[in-house]
Parts: sequence; structure tokens; C-alpha cells
Amino acid sequence: MKFPAGSVRKPFPIGMRTVKTALAVTLSLMVIEPYGASPAKVVFATIGAISAVGPTFTASLLACMTQICGVTVGVLLALALMALPIPPLVGVGVGIMVIITSYHHLKLKLVPVLPCLVLVNICLNPEVEALSYSLGRIWDTAIGLAIGMLVNTLVFPYDNSKKIRQMMAGLDQDLIHILEDLFDGDDHLPQADDLEGKIHALEGQLALFSEQRLLRRKRQKREIQRLSTCEDTAQALLVELEALCAMPAVGRLNRENRQALLALGAKVSREEPETETTEDVVSNYHVSQVLRLRQKLKGQLAGRRR
Repeated sequence: MKFPAGSVRKPFPIGMRTVKTALAVTLSLMVIEPYGASPAKVVFATIGAISAVGPTFTASLLACMTQICGVTVGVLLALALMALPIPPLVGVGVGIMVIITSYHHLKLKLVPVLPCLVLVNICLNPEVEALSYSLGRIWDTAIGLAIGMLVNTLVFPYDNSKKIRQMMAGLDQDLIHILEDLFDGDDHLPQADDLEGKIHALEGQLALFSEQRLLRRKRQKREIQRLSTCEDTAQALLVELEALCAMPAVGRLNRENRQALLALGAKVSREEPETETTEDVVSNYHVSQVLRLRQKLKGQLAGRRR
């Protein structure tokens, strides 16, 4: 299919996580039909499957543990409230406040739907046998969680290592632009804030990568170590750039640094100093450090995964 000249091809609007969630729910419904334990099995299996498809393996595992514990807590809280001499509706209101407050203080990102559903059903249906009801809910939820966890781990597991390498490679172009702006002959000094923000974003991507559970676990550990080393080098590079940008006045480039920047395509116009001042010495020291760290980072990025 040909696109008109000048048009931009938009990415496919459905992400892989959405596809995996739909697959997990479909498989859960297929399994829960013959093996479910309660009339509301479809609802609980669906909620479990959706909850288990998280952005990382750690997030998925936490979701599974939270949902199972949530159902259990909902049952225990309902039994405690039913033992009090209060109307059932009042007990439901008090229980929901306790559950939501607990989720908030524990900083759980999941919506407490399951424990609230369990609480409401037990408190407003006295004929419900709490033990069998809770076991059935746990079983139905566990089926959805297990299938969602398997799908999330085995079907196109999230791997952002390529994105991390692309982000690190993009830092190189930003670096050249900053050096060019520093030594282009005007009095304007650039800020390293944008570069710092990108390095912080890089740290977030590294944290996501470390929380994955890829099938090739040994390869992942080597990759984490290598990418973390790259990130350390990028941090050291940022320190040198911030020192340059913080100078009241930037000195003049010596012949070596000037030629190195010109070779990188930077447009520098400051003349070479015949007699170096203190500002020249300090500036050239930081520039040489930046260039050295840049070369080191490129060498680390060029290392291929085994």
C-alpha cells in the first residue's frame, strides 16, 4: 500500500499489552466455564485476567498477590462487620471505607473492586455461606490471574532494552548540540536540563527492564549490568556538562578539542588561545572529559549481547 507524498504513517492504534489482555480474558473464560466454582465465576475470572497483565513481571506478580489477599480480606472484614449490631448497609459503607483507605496507605495502584464485591455480597446476602463463598471467589479469581500471568510472561514478553539503547544513542546528538552552543562564539550558555531529564527517563526505563522476567534470564542479567554501566557513564558525562554550563564565562578551545568537535560536525567559532587563561584551562579540561566519556559510552553501547 502506497501513502501520499508528505503523509505520515501512524502507528497501529492497538498495543501489544491490549492484545495480550484480550487473549488472557478469552482463555480465562474458556477455562472458567467448566471449572468455575460460583455463579459469578465469569466476572471474577475476567477481573483476575485483566489485573494480571501488567507492564512488568513484578507488577503482574504484585497484582496476583493483591487480588488473592483482597478477596480474603473482604471475607474476613465482612464476617467481622456482620458480627456487630449495625445495619448491613452501614456495615457495607464502613467496610468499603476501610478497604479503600488500606489500599491508599499501602500505595496499591489496583482498584479494590474484588474485596468490595465480596464484602457487599456477604453483608447483603445473609443466606450466603461465607467459607464456601470465599473459597469459590478465590478459585475463580485465581484461574483468571494464573492465565493472565502466563500470557503476560510467555506471549511477547515486554522487553525495552532496544528502547534503552536508542535513548542512550540519542544522548550523543544532544551532547554535540550543547557543546556547539557553548563554543559558537556568542555569549549565550545552554542549559543541561533537557539532557538531565532524558537521563532520568533512562533510569525509569532501566528500572522497568530490571523488573521483567525474560526467558533468557542470564542474558537479561548481563544486559542489565551493561546498560547500568552505560547509565553511570551518562551520569558522569552530565556532571561534566553541568560544570561547563555553570561557568560564568566559557573559555576558548585549544587545538585538540577544537579539531575533535569539528570532526563531530559541531560548528565552533571561538579562536584558539595563544596564551591560556584560567577559564581556558578549566573549559578545555571539562571538554576533554566530556569527549572521553562520550567515546567510552559509544564503546559500551557498541558491545553486542551474547
